[in-house]
Amino acid sequence: MKTMKWLLKREMWENKGMLLWTPVVIAGAVVALVLSSLIFGNLQRIQMYGQPISVTIEGAARVKLAQTMAELYITAGMPVLVILGLLVFFYCLGALHDERRDRSLLFWKSLPISDATTVLSKLLTALVVAPLITLAIAVAVGLLMLLAVCLFLLAHGTNLFGVLLTTPQLYLTPLRLVGVLPVYILWALPTVGWLLMVSSLARSKVFLWAVGTPLITTLLLVWAQKMLQLDFNALWFASHITSRLLLSVVPGSWIAVERPVIHLDGDSGVSVTQLMFESSWSSLGNPNVWIGAAAGAAMIAVAIYTRRRREEA
Repeated sequence: MKTMKWLLKREMWENKGMLLWTPVVIAGAVVALVLSSLIFGNLQRIQMYGQPISVTIEGAARVKLAQTMAELYITAGMPVLVILGLLVFFYCLGALHDERRDRSLLFWKSLPISDATTVLSKLLTALVVAPLITLAIAVAVGLLMLLAVCLFLLAHGTNLFGVLLTTPQLYLTPLRLVGVLPVYILWALPTVGWLLMVSSLARSKVFLWAVGTPLITTLLLVWAQKMLQLDFNALWFASHITSRLLLSVVPGSWIAVERPVIHLDGDSGVSVTQLMFESSWSSLGNPNVWIGAAAGAAMIAVAIYTRRRREEA
């Protein structure tokens, strides 16, 4: 356990710029844009009308507004969550290749640490540590934007703090996002396994091997189907193989691909985040998820075997 802890710290030390500071910078840009729009927009209204505008929202409308804000405040951090796919993609792409290129592999192999443990630490960094860091930053951005909007409304005569702090969705939203992490791990395994395997096998041009191989294969299959009239569904290969190898690290991609059935009653009072949580877990009923996870595990095993046998870049 201590070995894994230090290996995870090593990954963070070596990739802090990518895994931590990149989402922090994006979060800062989002906060700056939103705050500047609120501040300058408010100043323009004051200059236009000569005095502050007071709008008081009371009763059911105030409760409904607070509930909506409590459910959707996380959308302010969506730009940070969207970048997670790119971070995981490029981290896995260089995880095993970079240590051979700079010869640091020789040092790490001199330590009493197995190749399986080392690769597993990189896997945990990509599928657990990076998503949790990004999610924490996204939630922080959402809460900061929620506070800014509430202060803006308070300055114009509407106090939402009391209602908002007693709304369960304010606290359940981040918990549901964390609860979707196991689904993300299973769904992202094919891409992570593929990238780690290519990173361990490729001597150079890792990106071209990782992206070009499935894309060129797909194009050749499309050409063969059209020109040679082969009885093969190239579109199926593109949507079930190529997309899973390259795009499974995108958060929420399982909803777009698997399209799980959602039973919604208009008067049920079910929140949007709860629907996303339930639909994400219902996607695990599709065997494609488990087949892809098994394929990803097999490719990770190949990456471990290759790292054990290969030392040169």
